[in-house]
Amino acid sequence: MSDDDGRLSIGVFGRRSRLSQKALRLYDRLGVLTPAEVDEHSGYRWYRESQLETARLVAMLRRLDMPLAQVGAVVAAPRAEAAELVARYWEATERRLASQRELAAHLRLTLSGADPFGMYQVHRRDVAGQVVLAERRHVLVPQLSPWIEAAMSRLVELAEHHGGVSGDAFVVYYGEVNEDSDGPVECCLPVSPDTPGAPVRTEPAHHEAYVRLTRAQVEYPQILSAYDAVARWITARGHAFDGAPREVYFADFHTANPDDEICDVAFPMTPPPHLRGP
Repeated sequence: MSDDDGRLSIGVFGRRSRLSQKALRLYDRLGVLTPAEVDEHSGYRWYRESQLETARLVAMLRRLDMPLAQVGAVVAAPRAEAAELVARYWEATERRLASQRELAAHLRLTLSGADPFGMYQVHRRDVAGQVVLAERRHVLVPQLSPWIEAAMSRLVELAEHHGGVSGDAFVVYYGEVNEDSDGPVECCLPVSPDTPGAPVRTEPAHHEAYVRLTRAQVEYPQILSAYDAVARWITARGHAFDGAPREVYFADFHTANPDDEICDVAFPMTPPPHLRGP
């Protein structure tokens, strides 16, 4: 410490850093901001002038609602790394807030008696048959996203040895997935039909109804309202379901902004009469 790095009592330090003594004691206990000296007899804490910058950083990070464990990591990191940690935290926060905004909108419509399914515009299309690499598993909601990410990574790596990916990845839900029901779920990655030696299956051609979702709308549980919207649309028009529902991902989930469109929720259904064969 330099000679002009004056010693400050916890009271003075708290006033100058805009942190309460209670908060300073907590930060000391958690190792986020420790005093320069502690009197071995009285336990009284003393700080240094140079610690004010760190204290003010802690105060600003807490105003972002950053958890103390992450605050400690930012404080301990070199400046460039600390800046990256703050950026990653805020990106995750914005994704969470966007997701909560969508869920709040759905709840507001539901509780006010309006039709929440009017939030979505249902489209339909024909989908050609595809050869796909596939991995299937029974999985509950808490493990669903990590498993999908890992399974898709494995399928992409396998596809690289068999001519590469030829279409959008999709996830098929053969049963309900929630806290009590585990599917099963199948991750699928289209590849070239000429894929010798690879564990492939054929996804048949079909007609489907679908809605397009943003990154924020894909979060659970509000994504369930998109499934309900498509299912109600099919039923209301007298069509029949013709396969398991699926999510079709045409953009990178992790790099997308909350308002970017990334996914279709789709149900195979019987085609309208003018498209049916004799």
